[in-house]
Amino acid sequence: MKAIEGLLKIDKELSVSVYLQVTNGIIAYIRQGTIKPGAVLPSSRMLAKALNIHRKTVVAAYDELNAQSWVDVYPRKGIFVAKNLPEVSPRSIAGIVPRNGIATKTFYQFSDKITTTHVFVRDAARNLVFNDGFPDTRIAPVELLVREYRRFGGYHFTPKYLMYGPEQGSESLRAELARFLYETRGVEASPQDILVTKGVQMAIYLVAQVLLSKGDTVIAADPGYPGANEVFEQAGAQMALVPADEYGIDLNAVETICKKKKVKLLYVIPHHHRPTTVTLSSERRMQLLELAMKYKFAIIEDDYDYDFHYSSSPILPLASADYYGSVIYVGSFCKTIAPGIRIGFAVAPQNLIIQLTRLRRTVDRQGEQLLEEAMANLLKNGDIGRHLKKANKIYHERRDVFCQLLTSRLGEHVSFKIPDGGFAVWMKYLHGINAAEVARKAAKMQLTVSNGSDYFYNSDNQSFVRLGFASLNMKELEQAVDILKKAVAEVR
Repeated sequence: MKAIEGLLKIDKELSVSVYLQVTNGIIAYIRQGTIKPGAVLPSSRMLAKALNIHRKTVVAAYDELNAQSWVDVYPRKGIFVAKNLPEVSPRSIAGIVPRNGIATKTFYQFSDKITTTHVFVRDAARNLVFNDGFPDTRIAPVELLVREYRRFGGYHFTPKYLMYGPEQGSESLRAELARFLYETRGVEASPQDILVTKGVQMAIYLVAQVLLSKGDTVIAADPGYPGANEVFEQAGAQMALVPADEYGIDLNAVETICKKKKVKLLYVIPHHHRPTTVTLSSERRMQLLELAMKYKFAIIEDDYDYDFHYSSSPILPLASADYYGSVIYVGSFCKTIAPGIRIGFAVAPQNLIIQLTRLRRTVDRQGEQLLEEAMANLLKNGDIGRHLKKANKIYHERRDVFCQLLTSRLGEHVSFKIPDGGFAVWMKYLHGINAAEVARKAAKMQLTVSNGSDYFYNSDNQSFVRLGFASLNMKELEQAVDILKKAVAEVR
């Protein structure tokens, strides 16, 4: 066996403590069989001198090895590798597991069945991003949230919010949510009808896992929200897709499917459908509730940006007129405040909420109580309402400016309808202009824009893109449209 002094390499520039480098190095060589059970280790003084480190560092390393039962210490005899280790043959360390690191691949096999679509995030290498439709985090009421955190920090009962709490969510938040949902959208829910989640995505996932079995049929619009479709498919469901026109999801197509097969669930975004931005008409909302009762399927109503409507008052949700218990109403504050504020909710009959809560416990026992209590206070104090008024005014102005820029600078090359609300415009390139080509050209000019590949379930159609305007201010919108114009010009 090569002397251990010649095997160990110490790098004092690493963030890992030197004594741990010695400890982990010796363990690695024992595991690989290079240092065998029963082998004597050099004295702390000898090893310290060989490695040019302090003797106390080696003593600490040996103490750690002893504590982990890798070595046996015999007074006046020395330190020996433990004899009860499994027999191992010497192997090369390189290429197996990097020292002090994680293997690049698992040794066992598993199915790579989980896939996901592209989600726009800000690219640090680029100055401008037309994202999928996110709020501007620069106007988020962070200072109000921090104020509430500080207030709770001074309360004598704060420690209770640092312990385990209600799995269904803060009682205060659920009470304020019940009031807020009734006052703003006519949903008459009690706190017991609400489950607090970490965003809409968790709510959709929990519902899918509870309601769906392998082979169940789920109806959704196409183009639609792939993040929901993926959840349903991972739960084992079969997707039945229907078109959406200017009035929302096509209910004649929905009923045709219902006549042919048993439908378990329908997913709908009633306001500012993702990606097309259309709003489900009042007539179709009532018709959809009747279909759900007739064919006994559940409805997930994803009302993720109900609060942002510019042209008129928004139509009340399906949940506000659901007398039969068909609707699971989901929403969040991720759009109201910022995507990083992970508070969402599901509203449904209590027997379903109980099951969703039990499942949520197995995934993530509860939410963040302090954050939920702070959000409850923001709702109670009216701070969320005031922020929504301010944000609506800003985003309304940005929508108008953005649409005017598209018309004046790209009008002959694109078509779109001004959205009634939300954070994005659904735009079509004309004259055979390819969205992927435009995206590649724009990227070279420091603008991130969709390549048109994430909207349709199974289509190569790359003439449509969804352009988020809310997170860009007026100057940024002008710069971004100018770059987009140049990119289109290069593709033509």
